[in-house]
Parts: sequence; C-alpha cells; structure tokens
Amino acid sequence: MASILPLRDYLWPWPQRGLIRQFAMREVSTRYRGSYGGLSWAFVTPLLMLAVYTFVFQHIFHARWLNSDGDDFDFAIRLYAGLIVFNCFAEYLLRAPRLIVDQPNLVKRVVFPLEILPWAALFSALFHLVTAALVLVLAVSVLHGAPQPALVAVPLVWIAMIPFLLGTGWFLSALGVYLKDLGQLIGLVVTFLQFLSPVFYPVDALPEALRPWLIINPLTLIIEETRRVTIEGIWPHWSALAVYALIGIGWAGLGALFFRRVRKGFADVL
Repeated sequence: MASILPLRDYLWPWPQRGLIRQFAMREVSTRYRGSYGGLSWAFVTPLLMLAVYTFVFQHIFHARWLNSDGDDFDFAIRLYAGLIVFNCFAEYLLRAPRLIVDQPNLVKRVVFPLEILPWAALFSALFHLVTAALVLVLAVSVLHGAPQPALVAVPLVWIAMIPFLLGTGWFLSALGVYLKDLGQLIGLVVTFLQFLSPVFYPVDALPEALRPWLIINPLTLIIEETRRVTIEGIWPHWSALAVYALIGIGWAGLGALFFRRVRKGFADVL
C-alpha cells in the first residue's frame, strides 16, 4: 500500500491544491508581467485572433466548411474553435520540457512536491483556453443566436483531455532534465501536429483511407467534440469521451510512474 499512495498523490494532489493554485497563478502572471495591458491580453488576444480569421476567410478566401451551410464567418469560428484547443495543447507541450529545468532551487528541496509543476502548467494553459472559449461563445451567439443547452458539456469535453496532458507533462518534464534538446524537438512536433490535426479542416475532408490515422491523434476527438458542442449545439459522444479519458488515465499513471522513478537523479543533473 505504501508504494501505491505516492502515485495516488500524483493523480489526485488534493492536499497540494493551494500550492498548485499559487504556481498556476504565477505561470499566468509571469506571462503578462511588465505589459501595459496586463491580464486583459488574455481576453484581447483571442478576440483579435477571431477578428483576423473572420476578415481573411470571409473577405479574401471566401472559404466554406465541408458539409456546412454556414457563411464565411461560420468557417472562421469553426477554425477558431479548433485552434483554441490546439493552442492549449501546444502551450502545455512547449512548456513541459522546462518545468523542472527552470526550477533548480526547488529540486534541491527534498520535501518539495515537484510532481505538482505539470498540474500548475496545465491550469495555466486551461485558463487561456477558457478565456478564448468565452470569445467563441460570444461569436456563436452572434451567428446562431442564444447558446444551446449542449454548451454546458464543454467542461466535460475538456476534462476528458486532462489525464492525457498530465501524463505527457510528467514524461516531458522528467525527460527535459536529461535531454537538453527536447524543447526544440517538441517545437517541431507541435508544428507538425497543427497540420496533422483537424484544426483547418474537418475529419470528413480526408479520404477514407487516411481517417483512421487522424483518429489516433489525441487532439482529434477533443477538437471535433468542442465544435460539436459549441457550434452545432449537439451533445458530445459520451462513450468516445469515456474511452478517451480512460486511456488518458492509464497514460497519466505511466507518466507518474516514470517521473517518480527518474526524479531521484534531477539534483545530480541540475
């Protein structure tokens, strides 16, 4: 039982919730420290993003989303919905390899729970996702009228991806201590992932032979279900989300085990 308890504390760090909140708030505030707009940029940036996408795709490309009867603004908000989810993934993945490397003073403190750093970085990324989603809801309301009841399922769609992100965070933060080039490699992976995910196109736009490869992309389900719930007003595929979450919990467990095994060498490397 003693060997199980530490792993439980990784996956459910309730006693450390105050510390996680403190570090998450520091992650957010550090990003906007010194700027005149401060935290308001968290709301202004996604609003400007949506305005640019609407102008480009409505007045220049005259783009249409596959199998959609909407106008060019509909294309812009569908692209925006996919992009805010991708940006959350990208922000977290790019930050993860340096979570431990940037905190060498904490590594020296044996009693400090280093495993909470991926939690704090995750909540910082989710904060930006939520602020961007408020702009999305406003845009959908302008296009389609009052939000549909299915909108309340958005938090559940995003909660399903938390275990996968946590597991990835534990793997990358631990590996980042030993592999100094990991950050550059993850940057390339994120760039490729942006075009190999249904951000700029729906899954149905791909040939049948290629769709199974896109389905195994961990971003695909979350992006598609976010669009389904926020724009189409349809309840998500609960069974698919449940399977996704269960796989994510298994991945998080593996990540926690790996982090716990290799953390003993952090102080020697740093």
